[in-house]
Amino acid sequence: MRTAIYGAGSLGTILGAFITKNGGRIDLFNRNVNHVNALREKGATVTGTLSFNQKVNVFTPDQMDGVYDIIFLMTKQLQNQEVVTFLKDHLAADGVIVTLQNGLPEPGISEIVGENRVLGCTVAWGATMKEPGVCELTSAPDSLTFSLGSISPSPSPRITDVKALLEMMGPVEIDTNFIGTRWSKLLINAAFSGMSAVLGCTFGEAAKDRGSRKVVQALIKECIDVCAAGGIRIEPIQGKDVAKLLDYRTGFKKAVSFFIIPIAIRKHALLKASMLQDLEKGKKTEVDSINGSVCDFGRKIGFPTPMNDKVVEIIHKIEDGVLTPSFKNLELFG
Repeated sequence: MRTAIYGAGSLGTILGAFITKNGGRIDLFNRNVNHVNALREKGATVTGTLSFNQKVNVFTPDQMDGVYDIIFLMTKQLQNQEVVTFLKDHLAADGVIVTLQNGLPEPGISEIVGENRVLGCTVAWGATMKEPGVCELTSAPDSLTFSLGSISPSPSPRITDVKALLEMMGPVEIDTNFIGTRWSKLLINAAFSGMSAVLGCTFGEAAKDRGSRKVVQALIKECIDVCAAGGIRIEPIQGKDVAKLLDYRTGFKKAVSFFIIPIAIRKHALLKASMLQDLEKGKKTEVDSINGSVCDFGRKIGFPTPMNDKVVEIIHKIEDGVLTPSFKNLELFG
């Protein structure tokens, strides 16, 4: 069985290091030549909440040869049409692309390779690339979990092989209501990744400040409400029913929700959104695939999403150089 991680940035490098460390065989692909060279010369160095170094097999995309049974897709969604079309020629007839991307990427990928050749996976941990070859794990070691599933009524039989690979890093749950799992991760990303990028801070800092926490709470509530309006049942994350914990209809429950937000995110307090990392590098972000996915679904069912609309607007202005990530941007939410 040939397996690959395509788009081995911070998350992919750490996943590949864990799989290799625990006896798996997997090829890592990344177009960042400096990162690839550092991995070849010194191995993958994992820092942060865990520390180890692991030799890995790593290549640039132009060096991809033959076909793979399992390809973990971990690039940004901005080039999905081009990237997935390229990967289709390197996917075995019974192979599967496993997307670990944010948002709701499975339908678009399915249009290119077929619904039964796509699996989705949500990741409950985060990482930051510190320098070429060095990636910081920013989530607690007991939060290294995955949720795996499919939007197809007949998931690929490869799902058991994928589960076994991911379990070389952490616990894996196979979800039958995978769209609900996607939304459980999406509401966290929309709220915390969105505000991390808007404010230029970590998840923990966004939760600690009372002003930004109000916006985080409103973003979470908006995601919960749009799912309820659209008939989507949000699944628990790591055994915690986020929707039940953070939803509210009374003033008392709203106060409780506000109080527990920093507690709910404490294992990921050090995480800095990949969107913020992109902004710091002068790159375009995935905001249209994260907060924008919430807005798109709201428009589809006729449900307003003003808070997520505002996050999309602010981040695009930061991309265009009109604004910078700052707590001053809280004023823009009114």
